[in-house]
Amino acid sequence: MNNYAVFILSTMLLAYLLDIVTTILNLRALRPELPKEFAGVYDADKYSKSQEYTRVRSRFGIVTGTFDLVVMLAFWFLGGFGFLDTLVRSWSLGAVASGLAYMGILISLSSLISMTFGIYSTFVIEERFGFNKTTVSTFIIDKIKGLALGVVIGVPVMSGILWFFETTGDAAWLYCWGAVTLFTLILQWIAPTWIMPIFNKFTPLEDGELRSALLGYAAKVDFPLTGIYVIDGSKRSSRSNAFFTGFGKNKRIALYDTLIQNHTIEELIAVLAHEVGHYKRKHIFQGMVLGFLQTGVMFYVLSLFLHNSELSAAFYVTTPSVHTSLIFFMMLYSPISTLIGIGMNIMSRKNEYEADNFAATTTGNPNAMIATLKKLSADNLSNLTPHALTVFLNYSHPTALQRIVELRK
Repeated sequence: MNNYAVFILSTMLLAYLLDIVTTILNLRALRPELPKEFAGVYDADKYSKSQEYTRVRSRFGIVTGTFDLVVMLAFWFLGGFGFLDTLVRSWSLGAVASGLAYMGILISLSSLISMTFGIYSTFVIEERFGFNKTTVSTFIIDKIKGLALGVVIGVPVMSGILWFFETTGDAAWLYCWGAVTLFTLILQWIAPTWIMPIFNKFTPLEDGELRSALLGYAAKVDFPLTGIYVIDGSKRSSRSNAFFTGFGKNKRIALYDTLIQNHTIEELIAVLAHEVGHYKRKHIFQGMVLGFLQTGVMFYVLSLFLHNSELSAAFYVTTPSVHTSLIFFMMLYSPISTLIGIGMNIMSRKNEYEADNFAATTTGNPNAMIATLKKLSADNLSNLTPHALTVFLNYSHPTALQRIVELRK
């Protein structure tokens, strides 16, 4: 093994071991005593069920992580990357088409593995704990739609990236950065209207007390809201959620039907206020800018490793190419990506506190947000006492208890 192979293998094993240690610490952090803040929301059975759900999902995560690592290492050291590259080259498809075929086969194999675990997760674990509402036919149709969407969106984007790196020389990374940034902006613009409805039905919230209250709050904080929609989330899961979409004057709020069923009008106003808080505090804009900058850095560093013979040799590929360099670079870049992800999580948790504060201040009713957080925690069987390391590494949101403490201030 050369230095690239040693580095990539070491980081993969360290990441796996860190995940195992974090999971064990998180399980040990489970407490039999219900935090006093949640008295009256959880009964003994519900709290016990939430802890069992954490245990089951954690063990399942270890199993899937171990299986993925073993398959990856076996494919790597048995020469799978090199064999597939030789096979694709023998088809004489041309540089771009060969790259698409190579990555398409790898993605398909990975998807088959993840789908197997996804079936178990959905129809065994989520079913056991009362979350799953997905039928077999809906599950299959969703997978077909996702595959078709991946082809429609992914193939043009990847074709462009391969073409730029094959033909435009040293400036290729800059062209890729600009093209991907533009495509991402367009995608975010059209997603609410053309892509999301492929999977879920969006129905305008009917006139009534709730709609009037939400529009009244939006007007109060000078937030032009052109649409309030209800999503048929109960078709797939009993979990609740809400999100904000749109740019400029085309701003929309989407509420899951399960959220509307389980919360009061005051609590739903608090949910809207929290989402508006993200917009008013420019969290969405900040996230987009940082994401674009990260993409630019990644493409630039990638350009330095294209056609690197030692990196290719680490995976038993004798002839470097753009498509193999893309795959191998992502493995090399993984530690940097992980560190960036931790930094983004730190920023995201800070933003959640700010959005909560905005909601509490503008509604004048912090108790509504507190009640919402408590209900969501109970409905989703959340882990109320996660280990600090788990929160630091993996949580994009503070824990419910941390958010409640801040709201009470």
